Amino acid sequence: MMKYLQKIGRSLMLPVACLPAAGILYGIGYWIDPIGWGSNSLAAAFCIKAASAIIDQIPLLFALGVSIGMASDRDGTPALAGLVSYLMITTLLSSNAVAMYMGVEVSKVPAAFGRIQNAFIGILAGLIGASCYNRFKNTKLPDWLAFFSGRRCVAIVTALVSALTSIVLFYVWPAVYNALVQFGISIVGLGPIGAGLYAMLNRALIPLGLHHALNAVFWFNTAGINDLGNFWAGTGTLGVTGMYMTGFFPVMMFGLVAGAYAMYRQAKPERKKMAASLLLAGAFASFFTGITEPIEFSFMFLAPGLYLIHAILTGISAIICAYLPVRCGFNFSAGLVDWILSFKAPMAVNPLLIIPIGIVFALIYYFIFTWAIKLFDLKTPGREDDDEFEAEKLIILANDNFTALARVVLDSLGGAANMKNYDYCATRIRAEVNDYTQVDEKKMKSAGIPGIIRPSKNNVQVVIGPKVQFVFDEMKKLIDSTK
Repeated sequence: MMKYLQKIGRSLMLPVACLPAAGILYGIGYWIDPIGWGSNSLAAAFCIKAASAIIDQIPLLFALGVSIGMASDRDGTPALAGLVSYLMITTLLSSNAVAMYMGVEVSKVPAAFGRIQNAFIGILAGLIGASCYNRFKNTKLPDWLAFFSGRRCVAIVTALVSALTSIVLFYVWPAVYNALVQFGISIVGLGPIGAGLYAMLNRALIPLGLHHALNAVFWFNTAGINDLGNFWAGTGTLGVTGMYMTGFFPVMMFGLVAGAYAMYRQAKPERKKMAASLLLAGAFASFFTGITEPIEFSFMFLAPGLYLIHAILTGISAIICAYLPVRCGFNFSAGLVDWILSFKAPMAVNPLLIIPIGIVFALIYYFIFTWAIKLFDLKTPGREDDDEFEAEKLIILANDNFTALARVVLDSLGGAANMKNYDYCATRIRAEVNDYTQVDEKKMKSAGIPGIIRPSKNNVQVVIGPKVQFVFDEMKKLIDSTK
């Protein structure tokens, strides 16, 4: 089950990768016309409308992205199946359709059906599309139906399954929707404390890859909160909207950067160069783009207590930003790019306060990380025991030697013959191996890998960072060359 949920999280990275384009367009549009939001400028209106074309279709993007990500191969058919499923479910369960089924006026239809076009349904449609593709892509039909054999039957089966699912959802969705709404209301009702609780849980769930499910409740329109969409569209409440995003900026732009510097300072003298290359690349990614996994996975499992401190500090940051108030938003993550683009967004409030707050959190992170590493002798990067790490064998990621790094990763996973399934997400190579005893984590660490995760016996996740695609491509070439 955990493996399946993690795979869903990986699949969500594909549609999420579309959001920065919307953020850039929104940011440009609001910078051009910060008062009229497009009413005073044709160029601003064009940018804002172009961005809304992406943001307004997040559920559909999820349906397509999840169906592709969960499929057994990268054929285009799963995307079509996911689209069919999404259109089928949202049409059959639209308010007008439900009113007809129930024989009542549209105004008397449960509110849940008015929110049927949401991220949750998009993900569900993607799962249906991918499952039908994986199960029926090789189906052979009698000669008189041969035209619909194989991949051509996938969309037909998907439509039937989606229709049956819609029947189930007709009875179940109102209860599910109400439960999500109540969960959201319970957090929203806590005000800034709720924002802090959410931010802390967001970081705590990252090792399991389940933070995406939590994000769907608060950032998108699954339960009516839609913090991300409302922030950029200007449809929220000024001073409230954005509170589930703002608290991440001081941490990602300042706190983790300072934490990385603290870990570098505490590295052994002979390993400072190695630690610097690893931590500098991670710190830059966190500050500039908001991608935090390279840093977080560098100490998440080496020093879990330190990671717990990080999660708590993230929650505190969210509470402080919510109380002041400060409101910033992002379409990708809480890095410098999104912070600047959100300055003129309709719901932005005191975005410049992120700087002094961030400086304070940088100091807190630096001193707490330094104190904890020294007191508990934590094995953060560059502090590994001599028998665990051979510095002279390091292959530095910063050198962009993707072929050499891919070879080390592949050899550490037992070679091409040991690879059962393999893929990649935003920052990790995910592999399923035939024989788990052939996985050599010590050898993998010699390549300067930020983190290695073993969610189950035969599954390994290798944290590479934002350049994971290039390492994966080289690894795939090595595997293909052995066939």
